[in-house]
Amino acid sequence: MPKLIKIKCLNTNKVIEAPRGINLMEVAERCEVQLPNPILGAMVNNRVRESSYEFFHPKTVRFFDITQVDGMRMYIRSLSFVLYAAVEALFPGAKLRIEHSVSKGFYCELDNLRGELTVQDTINLAEKMRELVAQDLPFIQEKEETEAVIRMFEERGLTDKSDLIRHRGQYYTTYYRMGNDVGMFYGFLVPSTGYLQVFDVNKYYNGMLLRVPRYSDPSMVEDLVIQNQLFEIFREFSQWSKILNVTKISDLNKSAGNGKADTLIKVTEALHEKKIANIADRIAARKDKIKVVLISGPSSSGKTTFGKRLAIQLLVAGMKPLNLSLDNYFIDREHTPRDESGEYDFEALEAIDLKLFNQHLVQLLEGQEVAIPKFSFETGERFYDGETMKMGPQNILIIEGIHGLNPGLTPSVPDAAKYKVYVSALTSINIDDHTRIATTDNRLIRRIIRDYKYRKYSAQETIGRWASVRRGEEKHIFPYQEEADVMFNTALLYEFSVLKPLPSPFCWKSSPISLNLPKPTAC
Repeated sequence: MPKLIKIKCLNTNKVIEAPRGINLMEVAERCEVQLPNPILGAMVNNRVRESSYEFFHPKTVRFFDITQVDGMRMYIRSLSFVLYAAVEALFPGAKLRIEHSVSKGFYCELDNLRGELTVQDTINLAEKMRELVAQDLPFIQEKEETEAVIRMFEERGLTDKSDLIRHRGQYYTTYYRMGNDVGMFYGFLVPSTGYLQVFDVNKYYNGMLLRVPRYSDPSMVEDLVIQNQLFEIFREFSQWSKILNVTKISDLNKSAGNGKADTLIKVTEALHEKKIANIADRIAARKDKIKVVLISGPSSSGKTTFGKRLAIQLLVAGMKPLNLSLDNYFIDREHTPRDESGEYDFEALEAIDLKLFNQHLVQLLEGQEVAIPKFSFETGERFYDGETMKMGPQNILIIEGIHGLNPGLTPSVPDAAKYKVYVSALTSINIDDHTRIATTDNRLIRRIIRDYKYRKYSAQETIGRWASVRRGEEKHIFPYQEEADVMFNTALLYEFSVLKPLPSPFCWKSSPISLNLPKPTAC
C-alpha cells in the first residue's frame, strides 16, 4: 500500500491524504480549488512552485492565478519566451533584447535586423505568437550538466545566458524547452503556451512594446500610457550602460573579475554627479523666479539622498538651499486615512497635514521663522525638537516627498516659482537579454533595509505593507510623473552587488510562515 501524506489547501481549508508523488494540479482538483482565472502555480510552504511540482512530504499549499504577483510574473516570463520564439522564426539572426518596463508594457529591441523594425513587423510577430499560443505547447523544464547547457546556448547564439551560467558555479543547470526553442529564466513558467491568451505587440520608438494583461481585469491588455520623459530617462541610462559595457549581470561579473570594479563605481558615480550638476545649473539659471524645488518619486526611490546631493550642487552654483521633508508633516497615525483593505494609506495626500504645511510654506517664503515638526515612525505621532527654519533672499527651498508633483500639495505657491523633479530607481541592468530586473524589486529591497534600520519595522511588516504602498503609488504618484521639469534615475549599475547581503539578516528575523508576497499593481 503506497504511503500517504497530508496536504492542507488554504484556498478551501481542506486537508487531504494523497500518495507521494501527486502533483500540484492533481491536488487542486482533489481540493476543488476554484479561482477567478486559471491556476498558474502555488505557494507550497510559502515557496513558489509550478504546476508540475510533486509532493513527497506533508505540505501547506495556497494556489494562485494571474492576479497574484507570482502568477503575473510567471505569465510575463512565459510570454517573453514566446516572443523570443516568434523572433527566431520570423527574423533568423536577429537578437531580441527585453529592456525595461514603460507605458504599462515592456520595451524591446531587435539587434542585427536588416533595416528598421516596422509596424507590419510587429503585427507579424504578434500573429506568430498567437500561432504558438494556439498550439498549446508545453513549457518543459530540463536539467542537465552545466557544461552541456553552456554549449547548447552558445550553439544557439545565446551567449548572454552561457556567460552568466559560467559565473554561477553549479554542476547542473535548469532551463526550459518549448518546441524547438530553449530558454533560461530565473523563476517558473506557466504550464503551456495555451495559458497566454491576452497580450499584444505594438511599434514603440525604435523597437516595440510587449503589452501584458491588466491586473484589475486579466481578460484585457493594459492601456498604453504615453510616458515620453520616462522613456528618455531609460534610454539615457541605457546609453551610459553601453558606454561602460555593462548591460547585463554577466558584464558586471566580468568587470569585477577583470579588476575594473573600482573604475566602474567611479564612472557611475561621476555620471550621477554630472546629471545632478546639470539640474542644479538649470535651476540656478532661473534663480530669480524659482523659490521651491519639489522632488517626488515612489517609495524608496532615493528622494532624500537626491535632495541632499542637489543641495550641494546648488551651493556650488552659488545658491543657498534649505532641505525640508514632507515626512515631517504626516498627521498622527490614528488620523491617517485607510485604503480599501482597511490598512493605513500613507501614500494618500490626506495623510499629510496640508493646512500646516502650506501655512509654513507661505511663512517661509515671506521670510518668517517657523518651528519644523517631526514625525516618529515608531510611535506614529508628531513631535517638535526645537528645529526652526527661516528663508532669506538668497535661499531656495528643496522639498522632497512622494506628493511633490501633486498640484494639491502646494496651491499656495505659483507654478512659475516651482521646479519639479521626479526621481525613481529605474534599474538599468538586466539579468540577461530576456530577463529584466523589476524596478519595484530594487525599491522593495531598499525599503526593507531603510525600514529596519531607521524606522524599526521588520522585513515582514514592510513586505506586508508593500501591496498598499504600490496601490497608493499608482493612484497618487505615477499619474503626475510626466509633469516633472526633469527626471533623474537614482539606480546604480553596481547597486545590487552592494545591497545583496544587507536584507538577509532582517528577513531571517521574520517568520517564514507569514512572509506572504502581496498582490501587485505593476511590475
